Amino acid sequence: MRKADKVIITTAVTGSVNVPSQSPHIPLSAQQVAESALEAIDAGSAIVHLHARQPDGRPTADPDVFEEILERITPYTDAVINITTGGSSAMTMEQRLAAPVRLQPELASLNMGSMNFVYAGIADKVTAWTHTWEKPYVLNTYSQPFINTFESIEHTLRTLGAFGTRFEYECYDIGHLYSLAHFVQAGLAKPPLLIQGVFGVLGGIGADHDNLEHMVRVADRLFGDDYSFSAFAAGRNQMEFGTHAAWLGGHVRVGLEDSLWLGKGRLAQSNAQQVEKIRRIVEDQGREIAAPNDARQMLALRGPAKAGDSTTVRAPAR
Repeated sequence: MRKADKVIITTAVTGSVNVPSQSPHIPLSAQQVAESALEAIDAGSAIVHLHARQPDGRPTADPDVFEEILERITPYTDAVINITTGGSSAMTMEQRLAAPVRLQPELASLNMGSMNFVYAGIADKVTAWTHTWEKPYVLNTYSQPFINTFESIEHTLRTLGAFGTRFEYECYDIGHLYSLAHFVQAGLAKPPLLIQGVFGVLGGIGADHDNLEHMVRVADRLFGDDYSFSAFAAGRNQMEFGTHAAWLGGHVRVGLEDSLWLGKGRLAQSNAQQVEKIRRIVEDQGREIAAPNDARQMLALRGPAKAGDSTTVRAPAR
């Protein structure tokens, strides 16, 4: 693993897992997502990882919504924009790629395999639903897996790679590291790699600290110094895993996509609150926080010049 002196903070602003009934603080509209992203950047996040939602909170792959989000972010910041190719298990591959193909970001997420990705348990905790779509949506994950075949992964690498987009390789289990190694050997996934270890999702590797260290050991064997490592755990273990990842010499990811909490029994009121907390932890370890251009240098990103070239930037409200 490349151990950098400066820690990259990624903020996953809204995601497609948590639903409005769980927290009033999840950003939903394009304006809310953009505002929350800018607040996180101001707090120290070098990268913002973006999903999109309809105003009622329903996840969407509509590239027009993603474009509106970017129009409200990019005039104000040089932060790295990372657009999802994951979306949700309810979306087709064509839908999931529509926004990144149009907007050609310098960084995009890429799940390294098909898997059970279950968050049906949300239904056991919500007592009053804000919208009728929410309960069927979360329950459907118990029977509908997230599909990302090798064919889909190759298609994504070739299609977005042609624009100069690089990838945040999301690995939910040890096998995903070996899948990534296959694409490295095939010349499709090009170092330096950004591996995002994801822990605590039902269907993936558990949020045990031994698993975090095991994933790093396996990645070291497979990729040597050709990768940077970041990690997060879904839910209440978010800050613990960010702390551990930074202590190992890696990077961190926070955000309301991954956890709605700031502490035990305390909902985070913004993404920026989570960024501020993990920043204090990282700086207490004696490590510096990476600025966007630091992140670009570490991850060999092309820079923001082409990101959103296909958009017409209007004067956004901030």
